[in-house]
Amino acid sequence: MPVIKVVNQDNQPVGELSLSDKVFGVQVNKHLLWEAVQSHLQNIRRGTASTKTRGEVSGGGKKPWKQKGTGRARAGSSRSPLWYKGGITFGPKPRDYSWDLPKQARREALRCALTAKLADGELLVLDALKLTAAKTKEMAAILKKLNPTGKTTLVLDEKDEAIRLSGRNLKSLRILNLENINTYDLIDCDRLLLTRSGVTKVEESLSR
Repeated sequence: MPVIKVVNQDNQPVGELSLSDKVFGVQVNKHLLWEAVQSHLQNIRRGTASTKTRGEVSGGGKKPWKQKGTGRARAGSSRSPLWYKGGITFGPKPRDYSWDLPKQARREALRCALTAKLADGELLVLDALKLTAAKTKEMAAILKKLNPTGKTTLVLDEKDEAIRLSGRNLKSLRILNLENINTYDLIDCDRLLLTRSGVTKVEESLSR
C-alpha cells in the first residue's frame, strides 16, 4: 500500500496518507492511457469545418463561352474547381469525430493516470485548501509554493466559488471538479493537486 506525505498550503509536511492499491497501485497500461487521451481529444473536437462543392457555390449557371471556335479550353461552368471562386474538390464537411470508450476502460485509465502521477512524484496531497477571499494574488502565492514552475491541475472534491474565481486567470492552473476529471487533464500537467478528502472520494469512486 503506497504512502504519501500530506502538506499544507505552504508546502510543509503535516502528516502521511495511505493510498489504496486498487487506485494508486495498478499496472500502468500505456496503450489504454493513449486511447483515453485520444477519446477525450476527439470528443471535444468540433468537426464543423465545411466547404462548398461546385454544386453549392452560387453562380455558374451559364456556360462561360461557346463550346467551339474561341480557341480557349472548353468550359461548362465558372464554378468548376479549376476556376477562381469555384467549388472545392473533396473539401471537409461537418462530421462527428467522437470516439466512445467503454466505461470500465475509462475508469481503468483514470487509475493508471493516478498511479503514474504517484510513481513520477508529481502527485501532491493537500491537507486542505482554503482562501480568505476570491483573490488571484492569493491563489498565485499558494501555487508558487506548491509548484513554482510548470502546469498544475487542481482537483476539488466539492465546488468552491472562491477558489474557482481566484484561479481562472492563472494560465498555469487548471481547476477541475471531482465529477469532471478525465485522463487527459490528469496527465497533462507537471503537478497534480488533490486534497485529503478528495483522495478519499476518488478511492471510493474508482475502487468499485
